[in-house]
Amino acid sequence: MTINTAKLESILQNFVTGASEVQGAALVSPDGLPLASSLPSEMDEERVSAMSAAMLSLGERIGSELSRGLLDRIYVEGDQGYGILTNCGEYAVLLVLASKAAKQGVLMLEIKRVIPEIKIALEPIRQITGAYDSQS
Repeated sequence: MTINTAKLESILQNFVTGASEVQGAALVSPDGLPLASSLPSEMDEERVSAMSAAMLSLGERIGSELSRGLLDRIYVEGDQGYGILTNCGEYAVLLVLASKAAKQGVLMLEIKRVIPEIKIALEPIRQITGAYDSQS
């Protein structure tokens, strides 16, 4: 059994079109492999995935060194908007790109709402590996 990439793509597309000021989203493996995405056309999915994995790795190390516990979210704010990397369990992280006009509270709520749907779509990975995700 494999993951349903079409389902993941659909979830991300619905998220991007339905969430205010969201410009794109990608689901990435911790190794930096793209699982699904709905990114702006000028962005390279593989490059975005690799950078997300590097950010995740560094964030986990920083969290550990600063005794902050398990990493939940990495938040990057630039003059053009936000990049938010959110844990989706052991096998994936969600990168969300939002414009500077995005209301942060609403954006975080929208991300929280889509995570369970993504986790359900990723369930076949857990079944294959026999892994248990304590955050579900």
